[in-house]
Amino acid sequence: MLKSYLFRVGLAAVTALALVGCGGDPSPADTTETASSEATSSTFYISAIPDEKITDQKAKFDKVAEYLNAELGVPAEFIFSKDYADAVTKFKNGEVHLVWFGGLSGVQARMAVEGAEAIAQGKADPRYKSYIIANKSTGLTESAEFPAAIKDMTFTFGSPGSTSGRLMPTYFIMQNNGGVVVDEWFAEKPAFQMSGGHVATANAVADGTYQIGAINYKTYDSLVAEDPKIAENTVKIWTTPDYADYNFTIHPDVEEAFGDGFIGKVQAALVAAPAGSDVLKAINRESIIPAKSEDFDGIKKTAVKVGLIEL
Repeated sequence: MLKSYLFRVGLAAVTALALVGCGGDPSPADTTETASSEATSSTFYISAIPDEKITDQKAKFDKVAEYLNAELGVPAEFIFSKDYADAVTKFKNGEVHLVWFGGLSGVQARMAVEGAEAIAQGKADPRYKSYIIANKSTGLTESAEFPAAIKDMTFTFGSPGSTSGRLMPTYFIMQNNGGVVVDEWFAEKPAFQMSGGHVATANAVADGTYQIGAINYKTYDSLVAEDPKIAENTVKIWTTPDYADYNFTIHPDVEEAFGDGFIGKVQAALVAAPAGSDVLKAINRESIIPAKSEDFDGIKKTAVKVGLIEL
């Protein structure tokens, strides 16, 4: 049960008992009015994995909350999550109802909350991919062949909980090195970007802090187009095979908190987001399509293989 919903129900119960104690049973009209007030005062909380600067993300996702407020007829509010694990924890604890997750964090969230569902994804998300990028000083250039030379160079993943910045690059590196775990394969143990998401990875490679990095393709392509430092100092050297990634996952308790059929209403609102809208800009997608939890079974299996999930 969501904490906010429990609080409201508890408050209503206490109020009713107080009325009875004062010798005044609430009339049917009073009960109806109370229920209506509870329904309209509920707030629909949304969050997202922080794969960019939190300040930038909040400005974008506040627009998503405004859109859902208008479409669903309930107050909606964005709550930032400090890292990927925090987003999963907030969802598990019932502090947020809808989260823009990566493939891995979405799987983790749905494993933690029975009945949680993936309901929507970007049109690009069923066939997502990661890039391996390099500082230009390495002399490496783009190739269809896996760049085995990175073994002897400094390397950074993105967030430890990132699908496109950690899980899938790990899997594909192991697939191309005979199955050796990455910590043992690289001459120097790989690092992680603990804050700032994929933007932090791009900057770490552009600044020369690390020679090589793993990053999601959409963020990198956008940064190359918009940030001269990234464009002038880094190069994409390898593209992974496709995999399923990002998704909106919803908490099952919204049906009780906001009414039967609410999950379907949220899905319909997300899918109906107009081209070029602030909703699509927030997630860097051209359109949104329906999704289901089973679409990410491959991510779950991969996470088990590389040891990031235990069944």
